[in-house]
Amino acid sequence: MPLLDIDNLQVGFDTEAGLLRAVDGVSMAVEAGRTLGVVGESGCGKSVTASSVLRLVPSPPGVMLGGSIRFDGRDILQMPRADLQQLRGRDIAMIFQDPMTSLNPVFTIERQLFEVLSLRFGLDRAAARLRSAEMLRTVGIADPDARLDVYPHELSGGMKQRVMIAMALLCEPRVLIADEPTTALDVTVQAQILHLMRELQRKTGTALLFITHDMGVIAEMCDDVVVMYAGRVVESRPVVALFEAPRHPYTHGLLSSIPRKGVGHKAALPTIEGTVPSLLNPPPGCRFADRCTHRHSLPPESQQRCRSHDPALAADDNGWVACHFPLAVPRVAPGESPAGASA
Repeated sequence: MPLLDIDNLQVGFDTEAGLLRAVDGVSMAVEAGRTLGVVGESGCGKSVTASSVLRLVPSPPGVMLGGSIRFDGRDILQMPRADLQQLRGRDIAMIFQDPMTSLNPVFTIERQLFEVLSLRFGLDRAAARLRSAEMLRTVGIADPDARLDVYPHELSGGMKQRVMIAMALLCEPRVLIADEPTTALDVTVQAQILHLMRELQRKTGTALLFITHDMGVIAEMCDDVVVMYAGRVVESRPVVALFEAPRHPYTHGLLSSIPRKGVGHKAALPTIEGTVPSLLNPPPGCRFADRCTHRHSLPPESQQRCRSHDPALAADDNGWVACHFPLAVPRVAPGESPAGASA
């Protein structure tokens, strides 16, 4: 049984122009000890899905329209407020996207970690300081005793993100949600943070829900991948299968846009033309149809089906895809890998 199971989640926002369906029927699941990556361009609903797990979507304007989010068999969306407060941090923790704004600027690092330990475990200040220093050392912060006495503005972006990870792990959560935790960091610090998260997961067996727009990070961190587009899941499968043989044209477009070694620096990088449709009034058919180059190779009656019929997420050999005419899996010659066949 998955430790965290999101089923047909629907989240909207009331706006002056009408109801915007930011998350429209999203389903995904993550098991203990595994990492599920959620990828897609900005505005596809990744962060709203993550915030919904801990019921952090502000209401109003946010509205839960349907679905369920089950942790260890219990529906989080139906939990009483007292039970939800116990769940947050203790069982499910979240690392937010921007470390610059996630820490309170008027409190020292020790004060902010102490609040977590005092609330969850009832530790006094002396015991909390020892535990906090130990956790800062675990996440790779040198001289942790001195760092406890500083304010957030005295730390670098990488240090702030390490503090956020330490805060999330203080209660040893069973599920850790990382919402683009390396976006504001340089490449060297990003690599250190990713290595740290892999090591901590290996030691603790935590289930990790990793949200990003970076396919390179997905390849490095994840066991399974969910691809989102315009508030919906368009493809889901193990990470190796996704990179070797994507079935949805949008996934193929994302992978094609990754810079590759050996390609001339003057060569044009493939892009996905067009824009995401409005979620206030989405089209009746496939939401990716207007941007889909694969559709243009289909006969007219098939193209019309793409525009008029909304594709359901359907199972295939090793995953799920929401496309009327999925891309073919490349044929593999004897002794050849799928990646080599498609190169």
